[in-house]
Amino acid sequence: MMSVTVVQLKGITARSILMVVVSTFLLLTGCVSTPPKHQDNICHIFDEKDGWYKRAKKASKQWGIPIATNMAIMHQESRFVPKAKPPRTKILGFIPGPRKSSAYGYPQAKDETWDWYKDKTGSWGADRDEYGDSIDFVAWFNHISVTSAGIRANDTYRLYLAYHEGHGGYKRGTYKKKAWLTAVARKVDKRAKMYQAQLNKCEDRLDSSWWWPF
Repeated sequence: MMSVTVVQLKGITARSILMVVVSTFLLLTGCVSTPPKHQDNICHIFDEKDGWYKRAKKASKQWGIPIATNMAIMHQESRFVPKAKPPRTKILGFIPGPRKSSAYGYPQAKDETWDWYKDKTGSWGADRDEYGDSIDFVAWFNHISVTSAGIRANDTYRLYLAYHEGHGGYKRGTYKKKAWLTAVARKVDKRAKMYQAQLNKCEDRLDSSWWWPF
């Protein structure tokens, strides 16, 4: 009788452990950020992603760059995938090699550029796979492009070229020999204009849905 009871207790314990493990896994996977489902409509993005509009507006207000421009650049860089990385190079055509750069996260910022941002803004705890930190970085970098390269704050085309080439590269005109890059910049500019037109129709509603103290 005692042995049966022990076996039953062991069975209950095993099932309990399994349930805890499964529940924990589901909880953790549920917390993983996923890209917005409707990326061609900025209103839908902000409706789906709680807190994104607040962080995007805060970054825009602080650094003087339109929300639509920052979001269009982030879309181009990562499609809003939080842990995005460049593809690996291929050795002998099929063996996975090192990645092309240290670019990572929503903004695809390289290690050294991200460290520069943290140093200049004092955002030492910022992470590239956190949306709020990343949208602030994009707006900050665009702000530097405005102040150091003389680009207008709403000139998404040139802001993207500076974002991709770096401020030094932009000033040297490295993009002028890269037809593929200027084509991408035109695409980002077109998206920013689309996002702005959409935002014009929903921004009042988004503003009224939460308290903005600043």
